[in-house]
Amino acid sequence: MTDTYTFNPAWASPPGDTIADVLRERNLTQADLAERTGYTRKHINDLVRGRASISFEAALKLETVLGSTADFWMRREVQYRAALARQEFDQLNRISAQWLRRLPLASMIAMGWIEPHADKGRQVAECLRFFGVASVEAWDNTYNGPLAAFRGSPASSMAGPAAAAWLRQGERLAQSMPTADYSATELRQRLPALRSLTTLAEPEAFVPALTALCAEAGIAVVVLPTPRGCPAFGATKWISPTKALLLLSNRFKTHDVLWFTFFHEICHLLQHSKKLTVLEGADDVDDQLESEADTFAANLLIPPAAAQRLADLPHNAQAIAAFAREIGVAPGIVLGRMQKQGLMAWSRCGELKVRYEFAEV
Repeated sequence: MTDTYTFNPAWASPPGDTIADVLRERNLTQADLAERTGYTRKHINDLVRGRASISFEAALKLETVLGSTADFWMRREVQYRAALARQEFDQLNRISAQWLRRLPLASMIAMGWIEPHADKGRQVAECLRFFGVASVEAWDNTYNGPLAAFRGSPASSMAGPAAAAWLRQGERLAQSMPTADYSATELRQRLPALRSLTTLAEPEAFVPALTALCAEAGIAVVVLPTPRGCPAFGATKWISPTKALLLLSNRFKTHDVLWFTFFHEICHLLQHSKKLTVLEGADDVDDQLESEADTFAANLLIPPAAAQRLADLPHNAQAIAAFAREIGVAPGIVLGRMQKQGLMAWSRCGELKVRYEFAEV
């Protein structure tokens, strides 16, 4: 990948430079301009040096004496003041450049979430724009803590900049995705159709259908690779009162884990508060919510009546595949449930599971 660096000059040209150029062209002095405009020589000198701002009155006088339009002179003034503000902003951001070390910056650039900048201040500003905050302090207040209901590796802490970046990019993508207003009734009606998609092995086959079905119920489903350091499998977040984000990562190794995670997240949307901001295992409440979501996903994929038959199911691929066809799910889901319950050795019938491989970014 070839890095492309955005060019923004580190200097600012005051409108006084243009005033001085016109005076030279017309063989006029600052004293002449002061006399013709009615301003003091000191004020004209301050205008030329950028120490005084061009008011609308001054712009009208410059239009009359030097030409161009008042709008031109006002635009020059606004551009100059904006450039000065950016220089100050970039300088403040350079002081905060150490913050960049906390972010998965290389991954964010490699995945095209942000543009690379050679200047550290500009890079900080780029990352602040990505997160939609005005300062590192504001980022700490907004993102440096529990962000959503996550499902991820149990041994990993889900609070952190990498998880924040992943969730933020998912939110950015979801905001532009058209969806109906969220309806729990519509979502419940679509659960059988969503469950039937588990029989499709390839993401290219089931992801478009899954996305369309969820959009009809007010959920934007985003499948997004995680940056380095983010161990999440999935997450949910309400991005408005009528629109939810369901975010899935590229960390799934097998078909059964992917679908269990998806329906686990569906439970959070159906049964838990729209203000949910807890992390898995963070406290007793979190544990209860996660347990409820796990039970919901398990029972939806393999209903309790069917699950009671698993203990008597022969331990061979043919029997498991036949049972899976009978209840309308992928064989790998049945196998995964049996292994999870200790009914089947993890080394048996592995060919029934669809496996995924993703390049790490």
